[in-house]
Amino acid sequence: MDEIKLLEQAPLFCADKHVSYIVRLTQQLSSPDSFEGALTEHLKMSGVYWALTALSLLTAKKTVDELMNTAEIVDWVITCWDETSGGFAGNTGQDGHILYTLSALQILALTDNLNDPRIQFDRVVRFIASLQQTDGSFVGDAFGEIDTRFTYCAFQSLALLQALHEIDIHAAVNYLKRTLNFDGGCGANIGGESHAGQVFCGVAALSIACRLDVIDGDQLGWWLSERQVDSGGLNGRPEKQADVCYSWWILSALSIIGRVSWISGDRLAGYILKCQDGDDGGIADRPDDMPDVFHTFFGVAGLSLLGTLHRGENINRFSRTIDPVYALPSDIVRNLKLPGQVMIHDELDSRLAIYCTLEEKTR
Repeated sequence: MDEIKLLEQAPLFCADKHVSYIVRLTQQLSSPDSFEGALTEHLKMSGVYWALTALSLLTAKKTVDELMNTAEIVDWVITCWDETSGGFAGNTGQDGHILYTLSALQILALTDNLNDPRIQFDRVVRFIASLQQTDGSFVGDAFGEIDTRFTYCAFQSLALLQALHEIDIHAAVNYLKRTLNFDGGCGANIGGESHAGQVFCGVAALSIACRLDVIDGDQLGWWLSERQVDSGGLNGRPEKQADVCYSWWILSALSIIGRVSWISGDRLAGYILKCQDGDDGGIADRPDDMPDVFHTFFGVAGLSLLGTLHRGENINRFSRTIDPVYALPSDIVRNLKLPGQVMIHDELDSRLAIYCTLEEKTR
């Protein structure tokens, strides 16, 4: 099937229905008696971040504040701070973890509350720094699991708190280099199979450290572009089905290394649009599956990176664009002057790599 037919068959982007879906789902997540609330109780912090960021991309800030009652959300985030560890938990009464610490800080950044006096941010910094191991890697909490996701979480969290100097960046970068595989990708740890989600974490962490020079952009770009399948969607590793979430993991990594053009954006946009629930809103992992807040966020984020809203219409419905490194609205990243680096790919000479900061890219 050629691209013209794919474009003709792709539905319109149901922005208003997605907004309604997110608001409705957020209310369900807040109810302890709901099925959705029970299933996601342990990761509610991340669910709120996904919902809040998706709404921030789809509507004006004032509208987000009204739809989500962000003041109430911030109050809830405060209750999830674990005074024992210094980190944030996935929900009230649980233990702190680096994953939910990042989600909490992203929520505070989205709501302009990174200076909330109720939180001892110096203790949050100490919690994150304490998770770094002697080889430069990071564990997620006291139980000691090592994962490249945690390095990214630590880097972004400390960047948001302007405290990257509190960890050994050099050791962390060297550890990330050791996770790189022969195919250009990287895994959860040294020797782990290359996976698109882990690739994003490694590439974005190196961007924050301004050390993209350790990456072979062409080799990694080839591996990432090979993830596009016949449906136009992207998979996370070879021989797997496409999933909307990889629209973010892969597009963001390609954006950071300057090789988004190596995949078909039109075909990918068509796939994401076909994964929408046209009746009730929300985006699923695959066409005709049930939507959820996770895939709704990553679908909206992927379309934001592509600059795509309506098929066949030159209308940009997105209120804000998303930053490929921080997964936050770009204006927040600019206002906070967060560190980062992107690769400018020269199509005429693939051996030439030019690096610029996130701030320079937006000028």
